[in-house]
Amino acid sequence: MKQFGLFVFLLFSFRGYAQQTDYVDFKTAKITISIIPDSSKVMGMVDYEFKILKPVDSIYINAVNMNFNNVFIVNKKVSYRNDGKKLWLKSSFKKDSLYNVSFNYSADPKKALYFIDWENENGNKQIWTQGQGKYTSNWLPSIDDMNDKMVFDLTVTFDKQHEVIANGKLTSKQFSDSTTTWHYQMIEPMSSYLVALAIGKYNKKTEYSKSSIPLEMYYYKEDSLKVEPTYRYTKQMFDFLEDEIGVSYPWQNYKQVPVKDFLYAGMENTSVTFFSDGFVIDSIAFIDKNYVNVNAHELAHQWFGDLVTEQSGTHHWLQEGFATYYALLAEREIFGEDHYYWKLYEYAQELLQQDEVGQGTILLDPKANSLTFYKQGAWALHVLREYVGDVHFKNAVKNYLEEYEFKNVETKDFLMAVEKVSRKDLKAFTALWLKNEQFPYDEALNSLKQSKFIQDYLLVDCKEDVSIYKDYLVSEMSDEIKIKIIEKAPELVTAEAFNNSLKVRQAIAKCITQIPMELKEAYESLLHDKSYITIEIALYNLWNNFSENRVDYLKNTRDVIGFNDKNIRMLWLVLALNTSEFEFENNQKYFEELRNYTSSNYDFETRQKAFQYLNMIQACDAICKDNLKQATKHHNWQFSKFAKEMLNQINN
Repeated sequence: MKQFGLFVFLLFSFRGYAQQTDYVDFKTAKITISIIPDSSKVMGMVDYEFKILKPVDSIYINAVNMNFNNVFIVNKKVSYRNDGKKLWLKSSFKKDSLYNVSFNYSADPKKALYFIDWENENGNKQIWTQGQGKYTSNWLPSIDDMNDKMVFDLTVTFDKQHEVIANGKLTSKQFSDSTTTWHYQMIEPMSSYLVALAIGKYNKKTEYSKSSIPLEMYYYKEDSLKVEPTYRYTKQMFDFLEDEIGVSYPWQNYKQVPVKDFLYAGMENTSVTFFSDGFVIDSIAFIDKNYVNVNAHELAHQWFGDLVTEQSGTHHWLQEGFATYYALLAEREIFGEDHYYWKLYEYAQELLQQDEVGQGTILLDPKANSLTFYKQGAWALHVLREYVGDVHFKNAVKNYLEEYEFKNVETKDFLMAVEKVSRKDLKAFTALWLKNEQFPYDEALNSLKQSKFIQDYLLVDCKEDVSIYKDYLVSEMSDEIKIKIIEKAPELVTAEAFNNSLKVRQAIAKCITQIPMELKEAYESLLHDKSYITIEIALYNLWNNFSENRVDYLKNTRDVIGFNDKNIRMLWLVLALNTSEFEFENNQKYFEELRNYTSSNYDFETRQKAFQYLNMIQACDAICKDNLKQATKHHNWQFSKFAKEMLNQINN
């Protein structure tokens, strides 16, 4: 076996580090696994079919820290080597021949498969995956290279009290006394990083698209009243994107699953999006924090990222820029043209600020940041569509997707599709929008000025004396113009200005922290707005300004919880603890409730907010510190970093 290891090293060295996809094409994967949550282990059997493209003596399967046995190729035991990162297989593989490799494996994954709340008796016990480009091989022997796509079948056995959700169509379920075996089947190929698995206690609501695709929307059993606001506009956006893109949805069904402590807002696994359960909301939360944009973004990825996939990070905008752009189009369909141009304006401001601090990069830089890939990518598509026209743009996108479906692409593939349809030279476009380190802000502004809404907004010049715009606050001007004036000159706000939309009233709450007596009554009305952000801000500012009314403010907001992170409830607890004349006898109870939110029973956003409040009032006791120490090992790196920094601050 040691000689074989040396042989493999020399063989691949002499090849000049050729990509394995030049030699091997994996076709199908049949995966059968069991998951043991108490020990965070995965055990299973894998069967891959692959085709040899060129004669080769060895191939590999990516597998991080796994154990293997019963390794067979075409039903014969084969020499293999496990180096902790890859399973190497040695044989005389012949060109144009099909082979099967099968084996048993076990894994104790440290990333990509997450066990949530299994140590908590009353926790929301879940298991979910996050491949993120190349990490699936931490829990499933697979191919990290996204250029090798295959058809996956996944069979999972787990405790019968839980739902198991994976890519593709559920074709069967077998039951035993204590377990259920779920069989999911794909019929089209996909990259390994998009293999997905979620396990938890869920119910689901199913709707059907205009094209009869099942839209399965999962939710926690206790969240039945939040299903509509959480998934609002889902069917409308699905139908719109199918029509707009011009290519039928490429998979058997579409599932969406909220998960606890997710690493990102959402992830577009093939046919099944996972998203942070922080987006599971009620109708009041909808105005401030909703799932609509993330929903549309991850759905667009089913075409741009899953159906056609980038060849490398250089072309990452073909996934994120497209998903961001088509999400904007879906929002335009729902919220209107002004919303679309306003979001583009906001993107342009963010990109301009990035350039001003020297962090701009070209769109084709594989090391570009998310702002560039997502928002500059969306801008590039917006101006390209303007340049070639709607009809040519839509036809080009359709041709591009159909030509490269289930394949991998580079930027030139898309540009060639556009040039072929439009008969326009895209060299100048490429130089300005794809290869320019600076965001073309002036050109973007010229595009935005096609919108009268944006023209009107830009005419309000906050560099001059904005008092001339005072009457705008009680006019029919747009909310955005009014907010712009309030942010620049909050002293212009009168009681009449409170007779505006929720967005404008929220701006008033944010910008007026020292409340004049003549605005006190109007400001108090903010406590009744259908906005958890407005209520939170107003409660604090009123409590801070009018000490004689603190008890009344606390009584009026006693039962308001807020978002999933309990933003209003936690503020209420802190204010109650710092109001000597309010229920002093309940202080210990209120403190214990606040401290309890730091425990692992809650999601990391709730915990972080509780830690911050306890630190602010210098009340992080021994139990709080123990929870903080536990948080330093959390799988979400941003939360664990926060916990480490706070713990260090407290100890020093």
